[in-house]
Amino acid sequence: MRFPFLYVTLAGLLLLGLGQTPVAGQQTQRSRQALEREKKQNVEKMNQIRTVLKQTASEKQVGLGQLKALDQQIQTQSKQIGLLNKDIQLTEAEIRELRQASGALTRDLENLRDEYASMIYAAEKRRQQINPLGFLFAADNFNQLVARYRYLRQYSDARQSQVRQINNVKSMLDTKQVATQRKRQQQKGTLVVKVGETKKLETLKNEKNQVVKQLGQKEAELRTELAESRRAVNQLEAMITRLVAREARERAAREARERAERERLERVARLEAARKAAERKRAEEAVAAAEKAGEKPNPADVAKVEKPAEPEPAPRKPDERRNNNLNDEETALASSFMASRSRLPWPVSKGFISDRFGRKAHPVLKGIYVENQGVDIQTNAGEGVRSVYDGIVQDVTSMPGMNNVVAIQHGDYFTIYAKLRSVSVRVGQRVKARESIGTVATDKNGVSEIQFQIWKEFTKLNPESWLTPR
Repeated sequence: MRFPFLYVTLAGLLLLGLGQTPVAGQQTQRSRQALEREKKQNVEKMNQIRTVLKQTASEKQVGLGQLKALDQQIQTQSKQIGLLNKDIQLTEAEIRELRQASGALTRDLENLRDEYASMIYAAEKRRQQINPLGFLFAADNFNQLVARYRYLRQYSDARQSQVRQINNVKSMLDTKQVATQRKRQQQKGTLVVKVGETKKLETLKNEKNQVVKQLGQKEAELRTELAESRRAVNQLEAMITRLVAREARERAAREARERAERERLERVARLEAARKAAERKRAEEAVAAAEKAGEKPNPADVAKVEKPAEPEPAPRKPDERRNNNLNDEETALASSFMASRSRLPWPVSKGFISDRFGRKAHPVLKGIYVENQGVDIQTNAGEGVRSVYDGIVQDVTSMPGMNNVVAIQHGDYFTIYAKLRSVSVRVGQRVKARESIGTVATDKNGVSEIQFQIWKEFTKLNPESWLTPR
């Protein structure tokens, strides 16, 4: 006798796991993990911005730094609401999966119960018709007796297995129903949090409007600050351009000296090879003349003839690994710096980008555009500033509007750290990644912010695409 439904149901449960397909379950789990990780990172960023904003807001007069921090907080708050929406949608998908799994388990449970009832009915009917002991001892021979015993044993085992399977399915169904209720409660909790975050967003927008209104009443002061800022930016750009040009000239001069030395050595090698070739030719002629005259050749001439001729020095090919007159060490450093794109540590351990790279409209003054040649990073007062990569300090200077400035060379790349209160490195010093180079300065409005730039020779790069995402 066979029990087809039992085996089909068992196979189906193996495919279903706990009532959902493995692929769908894994995808949902990965989505949940990624979402929770992104929510955690965004909350950390919100907390950092909130901390910095408290410092700037404690000043009596509002400034652009406070406005930029508010902008960033509004962006992260909006992102948090978006992430909560994703959370709600993902929870809804998880609930649908749980319902589908519960439906599949319910159908399996009903089928198992029906099959078990049929088995009990058939067993009772046979018991009334045939006594099990009589069925065994009615066998014609011993082999038939063993076969009938195995049949009865298999039938009994199948019934017990059916009972166990019914209990297992019922347990899994209960688990799914509890999980569904838990997800529903979680979804309700997320909705409550979303409402709270939305209210916070509205409060931040109102606060920003108030700051913009106050700043709008100080247009003349803002225009003066803008003019000073542009002068500082231009002065910083000129300093970096001179630095890059100086380094390019020094590398070119060094390469010219090295090239001249290589050419001199090559000329010496060619002259020496020509001299040895001439001596060999004279020796060959002397040996030939002696043999023709029937005389014994000079042993020295014979030795020169028998010695293998030295090949003429091959012309030196240019080193294709070198770029822009970089030496081997600088080439390797530039290559490794380039390979670290999007993985560089931040120049401050805590902080956020308050003003991004490129040209944009002034946040208050109408029709005015400003351009950031790097990124501004707001952080805590007195925060340490560190090098983002191994390199050599090429310049340490001070200028109005930028406080102290440090420039570090990484092959043909340069990183610039401006608006430092103090500097702890000197020109020519080799520094390692994450090594301290100074501390951030705080302006009159209480904003602690550094200006960070990355140049590749004379080309300005967007630092945000080089730093590790936060």
